[in-house]
Amino acid sequence: MSVKHQKHGLNIVHECSFTPATSIDDASLISISEIFGPTIQGEGALIGCQTVFVRTAGCDYRCQWCDTAHAVLPEYEEEWLSLDAQTIFKEVERLSKHQPMWVTLSGGNPSIQELGELIKLGHDKSYKFSMETQGSISKPWFALLDQLTFSPKPPSSAMHFKQRLLDRCLQACGDKTDVSFKFVIADNDDLIWAKSIADQYPDLPCYIQPCNTQASLEGDLTKNVAITHKIDQQSQMIALIEATQTLNWHQVRILPQLHTWLWGDQKGV
Repeated sequence: MSVKHQKHGLNIVHECSFTPATSIDDASLISISEIFGPTIQGEGALIGCQTVFVRTAGCDYRCQWCDTAHAVLPEYEEEWLSLDAQTIFKEVERLSKHQPMWVTLSGGNPSIQELGELIKLGHDKSYKFSMETQGSISKPWFALLDQLTFSPKPPSSAMHFKQRLLDRCLQACGDKTDVSFKFVIADNDDLIWAKSIADQYPDLPCYIQPCNTQASLEGDLTKNVAITHKIDQQSQMIALIEATQTLNWHQVRILPQLHTWLWGDQKGV
């Protein structure tokens, strides 16, 4: 099957061994939007680290500024693939030239999928796995992850945060999983809300970044390859730094959304 990826603004088409897994129980298949890399992690605890991305498909949220509608909305289902863990890991190995590195599990919400087998396959060959999720769905395999970022969605997302669900997710993490928070901030209400959540978990590292407010769930910007908002993100960073200092929130780390700074809203980076 021919699969199309974008790499640093270029369309790359290659032949993969992605074939329907007719002999495998459907419950063991993973819904995939795209697999790409190596690229760099653009945000959170591993910002700047080289990684292969496995972007799963489907999400239980509908954030109004979502920038990955192609991995969320059902109208994109025809572009998604249902793959078994072995096939996915084979593609990860191909992209990484069989050199162990970070694998980032993303979405959508990757917690919807059953990813334990994929993580175990990678660990057997010295790959490390990170994941980002909003903390709405907990899974036992969280304890297998090397790094897990919880990114609860702030008021500007128009989603309702449920702390009991986040606590369940935190309880599912093992002692060896490196856990942190990451919040996207669109306005001062988001910032105050994020601090109120982070203050309840003082032992967990916390990262904040400007929200990509130019994106929207209805108008998927992933088809727009122009880098149009570098200046806007710079002004957002300055404003976020100043507002954070006003709150005397000195424990948090303030980061840009590096991949959008470099490549805008392209897919495959």
